[in-house]
Amino acid sequence: VDLTRTLGARGQAAAGMVNAVLRKAAAFEGWADLPPQPLPDWLRGPLVDAYGDAVMQAIEAAHQQGAPLDLTLKPGAPPVPGAEALPTGSWRMTGPAQVSTLPGFEAGDWWVQDAAAALPVRLLDPRPGERIADLCAAPGGKTLQLAAAGARVTAVDISEGRLRRVTENLTRCGLTADLVAADVLDWRPEAPFDAILLDAPCSATGTIRRHPDLPFIRDGHGIAELIELQAALLDHALTLLRPGGRLVFATCSLIPDEGEVQVAEALERHPGLTVERPDLPGIDPTWITEEGGLRLRPDYWSDRGGMDGFYMARLRTPS
Repeated sequence: VDLTRTLGARGQAAAGMVNAVLRKAAAFEGWADLPPQPLPDWLRGPLVDAYGDAVMQAIEAAHQQGAPLDLTLKPGAPPVPGAEALPTGSWRMTGPAQVSTLPGFEAGDWWVQDAAAALPVRLLDPRPGERIADLCAAPGGKTLQLAAAGARVTAVDISEGRLRRVTENLTRCGLTADLVAADVLDWRPEAPFDAILLDAPCSATGTIRRHPDLPFIRDGHGIAELIELQAALLDHALTLLRPGGRLVFATCSLIPDEGEVQVAEALERHPGLTVERPDLPGIDPTWITEEGGLRLRPDYWSDRGGMDGFYMARLRTPS
C-alpha cells in the first residue's frame, strides 16, 4: 500500500483498492489446501539431480508449512512452558509465541536457534576449558552454545555491526567470549586452537522455510564464488588448529557442492585429514552421508514441523 501511494495521483487513488485486495488475500482460508509452490528452475533443477523429484516435492511441502520457533537452553535452565523437547536436545514451541515475553528470556536461560543450526556445536563436542574459535560467528547462536559448554571462545566475524548483536546476546545470557572483527582469511591467532567451528557463508538455501522469498529474489548468480570462498576458508581454518585438533565445517545450504563435495575435496587436498562420523542423540542413521558428514533437510521431522536444511562434518587433523 505504501509503495502504491508513491506512484503519484493514480497511486493515491488506487491505494484503497490495493489495501482491500491484500486484506482479502490475507483472509483467504484455502492457502493450506493449495499445492506447494515449486522452487524456481535455477535451484530446483540441481536439487532434483541431487535428491530426486519425490524428495524435492517433500522439501517444497516443508517450505510451505513455514518454521516453528526452536530454542536452545543453557545447561540447567528450566524448560520453557509451551515447548516440547526434540530428540536432538533442542526445544520447540508448540504454538505462536512472542520471544521477548517468554519465561526465561530476560534471565538469559535460552536463545532462539533452529534445531538443525544447533547441531554443528553438538557435533564439535566442546569441552570445558578448550580454546575454540567460532569463525563467521554472527549472529552468535553457536558462540553462545560454545560458551555455555565452558569453552574459551574466540568469535570472529567480518561485520562489526553483526558482532554487536552477538555481544547483546552474550550479555543477556551471562556468557563470555572474545569477539574479533576481522576477515577470517586474513586473521591468525597467537596460538593454535583445540577446535574450530566454521559456519561458512553460503547460499542459505536451507533457510527457505523462514525466508520464502529467497529463491525468487536470486537467480543462482554468485554461488560459484561462494563455493570458492568456502574452500579457502576451510583450508585456512585447518592451519589454525593444533595437531590432532578438530574442525566442524557447516553450511545452511541444500546444495551438495556447498557441503558433501566441499568435504570430499578437502580430504583430497589435505593428506591425513579424516572425517569422524556423527554419533549424536536423535540422529537418524540415514542422515549420515557417504563421506561421513550429516545432511539435514527441511522435510525431516515432517510430523514435528521440519528443520532447516544443513550440512556439517567433523574433521580431524593428523596428530
